[in-house]
This record gives sequence, C-alpha cells and structure tokens, in this order.
Amino acid sequence: MQTPAHFHQIDHLPGRSIDLEGKNYLYFSGTAYLGLPHNPDFQNLIQEGLHHYGSVYGSSRNGNLQLTVYEQAEQKLALWAGAEAALTLSSGMLAGQAAIRQLMLEGYDFMYAPDVHPAVWHLPQVDIPKMEFTAWSLQFTVANRATNHHQPPITNHAAKRHPLALVTNSVDALRGKLYDFEWVNELPEDREFVLVVDDSHGMGVTGEGGRGAWGRIPKRKNVRVIVTASLAKAMGLSGGVIFSDAATLHRIRYSAYFGGCSPISPDHLYAYLHADALYDDAYARLQANINRFTASIRALNLLSFTDHYPVFYSKHDELYPFLLERGIFIYRFSYPKPTDKANTRIVLSAWHTPEDIQQLSAACHDFSQKFL
Repeated sequence: MQTPAHFHQIDHLPGRSIDLEGKNYLYFSGTAYLGLPHNPDFQNLIQEGLHHYGSVYGSSRNGNLQLTVYEQAEQKLALWAGAEAALTLSSGMLAGQAAIRQLMLEGYDFMYAPDVHPAVWHLPQVDIPKMEFTAWSLQFTVANRATNHHQPPITNHAAKRHPLALVTNSVDALRGKLYDFEWVNELPEDREFVLVVDDSHGMGVTGEGGRGAWGRIPKRKNVRVIVTASLAKAMGLSGGVIFSDAATLHRIRYSAYFGGCSPISPDHLYAYLHADALYDDAYARLQANINRFTASIRALNLLSFTDHYPVFYSKHDELYPFLLERGIFIYRFSYPKPTDKANTRIVLSAWHTPEDIQQLSAACHDFSQKFL
C-alpha cells in the first residue's frame, strides 16, 4: 500500500524544525509537548540509564527477580499525580487495554463519551456518541434526568443493574478543549460506577504543574477512578501508566494480561527519576510559549483553544497549505481512522523559541487578513 500523496517522509526526528525536500520548516505538530526527545540533558539521562540497565528488561514484571526502578518510578508517578498508586506498561495503548480488560473480567458494561481514544475501547469497534462532550455529560445531571422525556442512556443501562464503566478522554486534543468533570458529582448514589479517563494528552501539560487529570476529577464513594495515559507524549518516555487505588492495580498487576506483557524499558524510568528540574523547566517554557501565542492571536477568530493548553484547532483547512508555503508545517491528517475528517491544528512545544512563535503568529495574522 502506497503512502498517501499528501503525506511527507523524513529521515530524522522532528524538533522545533524539520528538513523536508531540501527546505527547512518550523514544525508545529506532534505530541512532544515538553520537547524532551531533543533535550540533550534528558538524552544524557537515558544514556546513563541505558548503561546501567541495558536497552530492555527481558522478563515479566511478575517474575521472581524484580528491578527496583519500576517500584521507585511508580511510587513517584503516583505521588506526583496525586493518586493512591500507579502501574507502568510498555505503551499507553497497553495501559488502556489492561485496565479495560480487567473491567471486562469484572462484568462491567461500557458507556463511551464522544471521541474517546481506541486505547480504552473494549472491542475493535464501539458505538461512539456523535455529539459535544458537554451535551453528553448533561444526561448525568439531576435536573436533566427529571425533565427529559426521552430516557437518557444511563437509565437504559441501569435497567440491567450491571456495574457501569464510563469511559472518556480527559481532553479533546484534536480541538484543544479540556473536559470538565463536575458531572461526576451528579451520578446516582445507588449504583457502582468506574470512571475510566484516558489522560494521554493531558498528563505533563494540564493540572497543577502538569500533573494531569487526576486532581480535577471529583471523588465519590461509589465511583472508582482509573486514569490511563501514554508517557510517550509530554513525558518523553516510551511507555504508559495506569493510576487508581491500590486494590484495582493489584488485580491488574497480577492478571495474565499484564503478566504476559513486556515492561517499559528501565532506562527511561531511570531518566524519569532524575529529571525533575528538566520537567519543571520544560513546563515553564511551554506555558510561556502558549501565553505568548494566545496573546497574539486571541482576537483573530481563527483558532479555538483553551488557555494554558498547547493545541490550537482551526476549522479553516486552507490554513495548512497557506502556512506550508510560508515554511511552517502544522498538523493536518485524519485520526484515528483514515476515513475520519482531516483535522487542522497547531501544536506548540517547549522547544519553540520566541522567534518561532512570532513567525507563526505573523503568518496567522496574514491568513486572517486575506481570508477572514
């Protein structure tokens, strides 16, 4: 199968710029929000870990010989995020599937929010609501349940009296929107729920100091919370993580599914354990870039965004070729399926300079003056 004609190929890792067909372009795409893959100090920490641990740990995490780096990193991740416990895996996709498969074993039904990531689907294809997240969450409010003449989905599910897993993302990363979780406080008290949240695009960049979604999810006695995330985005680590209570993670940890998985590379966890200053500095630089850019384009009516979040969505798909002609490469492809409508967005990173932001801003102003 041939690569689509509008796709481009390069032989180097994208940074703040890329070389494409002999020309240099500023790169405002991808998910390396904190810019760590190109950070030389972060690379040096991975090298130190590589010399200490080797490239992979060729064993099950449940084997009779344990590497202490896993427990150390998981304790630190849990403390940082504010969760009771954490469990690492070799990818965010695997983290989501490990959590979902455990809930399947426990007999849960699944109810999905709009645009939820395939990492937390319980089947290869599931029924995803075609509505805004806010409209979806309204079904859980007491006032809406009392006045709605049509039975909302939660009532239909309740007829079965099975425990129910509500599955959602923490953000709409395609459109730069953070989700509000106050609706969790409205869930009925007479039923057991699990809230599964994929925080792959929030961890490292949202919440206090980039600590992710855990701290902004209301905690209820009858609502168990499981947060999964890829560590390969903002955090710069090749792996994934699950946050939850210790009992839930114990069941996942000692399942056959987890036991059969290869673990995250220990050299990356070594780097994480020693990179506090690098994470703090990258987060501060990212926020400075976001603030600089939002201040310059807020009045243009060109991009939709959330303050302090690095993704800027545009409904004007012609923005992509316009910026490309001006040496700026942004996100423009269909996701998660090739048949989905292509999405146009700008993604900022900590590695961008003030001059990069100024060049991007000027090009956005030129586009607005010409087309809007």
